Amino acid sequence: MQRYLGIALLGTALVAGSAQARDSYDHVRFGVDVPYEPMEYRTPDGELTGFDIDLGNALCEQMGITCEWVEQQWDGIIPGLMARNYDAIMSSMTINDERRAQVLFSDAYLTVPSAWFAPAQSEIDTPDEQTLDGLTLGVQRGTLQDSYATDFYGDVANVRRYATADDMLLDMQSGRLDLVFVNYPVGKTTLLDSERGDYRVVGEMIREPYEYFGDGIAIAFRPRDEALAERFNAALAELQESGVYDEIHDRYFSE
Repeated sequence: MQRYLGIALLGTALVAGSAQARDSYDHVRFGVDVPYEPMEYRTPDGELTGFDIDLGNALCEQMGITCEWVEQQWDGIIPGLMARNYDAIMSSMTINDERRAQVLFSDAYLTVPSAWFAPAQSEIDTPDEQTLDGLTLGVQRGTLQDSYATDFYGDVANVRRYATADDMLLDMQSGRLDLVFVNYPVGKTTLLDSERGDYRVVGEMIREPYEYFGDGIAIAFRPRDEALAERFNAALAELQESGVYDEIHDRYFSE
């Protein structure tokens, strides 16, 4: 009996120790989908940068820990978290109910609208079932924009899905797409500000329905890592209070 009791106590101690280790990370690996300018992308010399990257590094510095960035395509980013390929996702992930069923979110750190982008000469003024009928629409696979475009226009338009935003935007620039649907900062940086074509926003910025566009962008954790999420929430509040958050935000967003 004493032998079995000793084994049980040892097992309890190991579980407790494991939980304590998870709660006291001194090195955090972030899963990130690249490229997705201005959120996360590489400079011409190969340096990983962007709003998410700079904010994530600042959060880790505030917490006194180190960060590592692990590149992962978007359609496998949540499975990669669950497989422990990294400790958290910081890659412009919008909070919504479908994802809440799988991951634990931090407090939101950014809210951005989505928008339709088309060549400047496009005659479309308002995207709807009639104006998009028969057209080819580009979205990044597995994103909220993919779900929205598929559910609302998949019966009348050809929704073409891409593994990366970069591939989608290349097809847009080469004329193989009529419109793309992405979050506004990405479309602004890669299309409106691009020297490789002339583009414009079609229609209004899109922020709803709620079930698609949710409560803003946040860091995603495994559901059991509540203590780690709370540490990041505290660090985010400190960066917002100190003005560091605003400095990083203004570095990437002009409006």
